Amino acid sequence: MNFLVTHSPIYAEIFLLVMVSVILIADLFIVNQTKTLTYLLVQFTLLGCMLITVATHKVGIAYLFNHMFVDDLMSDVLKMFTYLAVAMMLVYSRSYLMVRGLFTGEFLALVLFATLGMMVMISASNFLTLYLGLELLALSLYTLVALQRDSATATEAAMKYFILGAMASGFLLYGMSMLYGATGSLDVSHIAEVIRNGTANKQLLVFGLAFIVAGLAFKLGAVPFHMWVPDVYHGAPTAVALYIGTAPKLAGFALFLRLLVGGLEPLAGSWQAMLIIIALLSMAVGNIVAIAQDNIKRMLAYSSISHMGFFLLGILSAGPNGYGSSLFYILVYAIMSAGSFGMIILLSRAGFEAERLEDFKGLNQRSPWHAFLMMLLMLSMAGVPPTAGFYAKLLVIQSVIQADMIWLAVAAVLLAVIGAYYYLRVIKLMYFDDATEHAPIRAGWDVQALLGFNALLLVGVLPWVGVIMELCRQAIKTLS
Repeated sequence: MNFLVTHSPIYAEIFLLVMVSVILIADLFIVNQTKTLTYLLVQFTLLGCMLITVATHKVGIAYLFNHMFVDDLMSDVLKMFTYLAVAMMLVYSRSYLMVRGLFTGEFLALVLFATLGMMVMISASNFLTLYLGLELLALSLYTLVALQRDSATATEAAMKYFILGAMASGFLLYGMSMLYGATGSLDVSHIAEVIRNGTANKQLLVFGLAFIVAGLAFKLGAVPFHMWVPDVYHGAPTAVALYIGTAPKLAGFALFLRLLVGGLEPLAGSWQAMLIIIALLSMAVGNIVAIAQDNIKRMLAYSSISHMGFFLLGILSAGPNGYGSSLFYILVYAIMSAGSFGMIILLSRAGFEAERLEDFKGLNQRSPWHAFLMMLLMLSMAGVPPTAGFYAKLLVIQSVIQADMIWLAVAAVLLAVIGAYYYLRVIKLMYFDDATEHAPIRAGWDVQALLGFNALLLVGVLPWVGVIMELCRQAIKTLS
């Protein structure tokens, strides 16, 4: 009984791993080409994980496996949104993948393995478990990008992703080894104690920190470690690009917080300077280069780079309010990104990928409702009030101002204004240009309902922004 009580917070991970094994075996006996039963089993698994996470939530912090796994409010919030993001991706992508022959048991199993990796990352409190979760996620994503074997573009994207990802993992692992050499521990909280006591080698710590920041920046797709993002978003099937652009960003936030705040906050002066440069370059490169794109998936890739720059503003402010603002920002970004890629999937059909900007011309003439939803998504991405995207940008910029970095806040606002151009261009194409594509838009009721909910949520959530932000602040307070 004591074992059950002590280890209850990890039940969600255990349940997911068991269900992946069951689904892999059960799928061998499912001959239905639509894989309906497999799909329902996957959604049931995500629902089960959600219920277990809620049932095992406890006030405070619980450590498991000799301090290697932690359960706190931040981990529970991020896991709940991760389940939601993965479930949304599957709803959006099902028809798209079936038409292209990619909706297989292997695809669904890889999605769940990647989800398990994210869950481990979110709750890791030791370098070993952090790296274990990160590599489980990364290897699953490499395979998902390469799943479309007859596509040269997808294969090239997977190769670039794999090679650069392996190099970034090496950076991260080397940085961790330096920190272990300086502190004699792999435990995140113990490393923080050693650094505070002043017994660690400062030069070795900063040397390791530089490699860790480089590895983290790559995983988020921030400049100058962003080279893989546009190629992977463009080359991967849109459903996989949707997945990469949503849930892994939540796990990336946890990785940043566990390492930089949970373990290396005494070195905040050092990593703060690094993040200022990375954030500024990400906002500049992402927003400026996105203007030149005529492929909407590449545009959203550079948009993702710029959003990661804004997200880092909250982290580099090095204060609880900034961390909470970054958490709110990454949650809003995941919802916006899911809806934007969901719209591309909606307009795609057999033999046609709606990935060029000109494919959105005259969308209002074909379907005013879908044009309206896409307009809401683009306005929120641009940070135009009264959308949730505006409040997300406002909060992270406020956190920078509170940290007495007015110049950085001014630069962020100016770059946000520049970035608004390419989002507004999509709206202009939908409402003011004549349609070049006249095929009817067909999608299941579940996709239609979810897409409407997804886009309208960015406006409908406004009365509860304060409540959600308070939840984010409380989650940060429990950070180990």
